[in-house]
Amino acid sequence: MDNTDILVEQTDNKSIPQHVAIIMDGNGRWAQLQGKGRVAGHKAGVESVRQVVATARKSNVKALTLFAFSSENWQRPAKEVSVLMDLFMYVLTKEVKRLHKHNIRFQVVGDLSRFSDKLQKNIAKSEQLTADNTGLVLSIAANYGGRWDIAQAAKKLASDVKQGTMSLDDINEETLNEHTCLANLPTLDLLIRTGGDYRISNFLLWQAAYAELYFTDTLWPDFNEVQFLEAMSCFDHRERRFGKTGEQARNEKI
Repeated sequence: MDNTDILVEQTDNKSIPQHVAIIMDGNGRWAQLQGKGRVAGHKAGVESVRQVVATARKSNVKALTLFAFSSENWQRPAKEVSVLMDLFMYVLTKEVKRLHKHNIRFQVVGDLSRFSDKLQKNIAKSEQLTADNTGLVLSIAANYGGRWDIAQAAKKLASDVKQGTMSLDDINEETLNEHTCLANLPTLDLLIRTGGDYRISNFLLWQAAYAELYFTDTLWPDFNEVQFLEAMSCFDHRERRFGKTGEQARNEKI
């Protein structure tokens, strides 16, 4: 039994979030502290992804969504964007085989039209390889923005109304949610941000409505299974009321 297994065992009797999302922030600052270029931080962050995915799977988390590249990240230096695209290709060609071995279903969410044809084909191939897996669902948000997600869902609803397949009266929170990128996953329970900033940066705006937020100063390349389990332990101690009184929420748990 490795250290991760021992730590996971300690969470057995706790409330485990069904869906966890992470804003993986701090790669560039980590690299600068090491006296290296920013791109070195992104490469180092891949190991943190491996550890978090493994721990989520062992902890029986149903879905893990990682913010890899936002729609605003295109504004970064061209070299950094190029490295991020190369890392994405590496994950698709190497890491996905490991995910498949562990029964993990892989998907990419976001506006993929801006990516190269080669990258889009590799995404489709990776999703197809793992499509029938029944374990953890790992979603990578790439060229994703929360406002874009809501807007594209609204556009789909408007198209349905225009085509006569639904009426205006059919539009509500439930039908809009059905058209968002993560509609096939459990409701988001826990949103983690590393790197010390206290904002969600246009990530999962719709899905985070009642998610518990957890912020840590730990830079992403230093975020490992211990920090991840600490975040889940913190989640276990939160009182989730969903608009009810604390007494009502506690009585429902009994």
